[in-house]
Amino acid sequence: MPAQLRASIFCFVLFFIAPFLHPSQVAAQAGREYRLRFYHTHTRERLDIVYRHGDAYAPEALAELDHFLRDHRTGEIRHFDPRVFDLLHDLTAAVNDSDGEIDVICGYRTPWSNEFLRSRSAHTGVARHSLHMQAEAIDIRLPGVQTSVVRDAALRLHRGGVGYYAASDFVHVDVGRVRRW
Repeated sequence: MPAQLRASIFCFVLFFIAPFLHPSQVAAQAGREYRLRFYHTHTRERLDIVYRHGDAYAPEALAELDHFLRDHRTGEIRHFDPRVFDLLHDLTAAVNDSDGEIDVICGYRTPWSNEFLRSRSAHTGVARHSLHMQAEAIDIRLPGVQTSVVRDAALRLHRGGVGYYAASDFVHVDVGRVRRW
């Protein structure tokens, strides 16, 4: 669901239920922080960031996330679709790991990196038109949570593609069309 539609629904619901809520409850929903914690397995960098307040994304935080999820082979940065971060936020909540750290295996990939991985026999699952190249996909694991549990939770969210790589111990999630492999 697009962020603008979510915001409209939120405002509509808030308009009708606000009279029944205590003012502090209304303020809490409007100022809710959306936090993610990351560890990048290739760069060894960590990031603990609030990327959204209520329905408003924080531009500085999004820029920091774009840099963090850059192509680790080339250093090239691309602006990520913020729905990826919402998906990760909801996914960690779905497995009761909201405060946990997300291990990033792969964020953005340049076309060069994508082709490099495709040409290596060990990475035969790399799609020619991967959504990693559009900054709409991420490969992750959640330490302490089985990847099969992460996969199942992502499938239940029904928000995009879900790839399960048991042998490599990671899950691919994206905000493209709903599909699985």
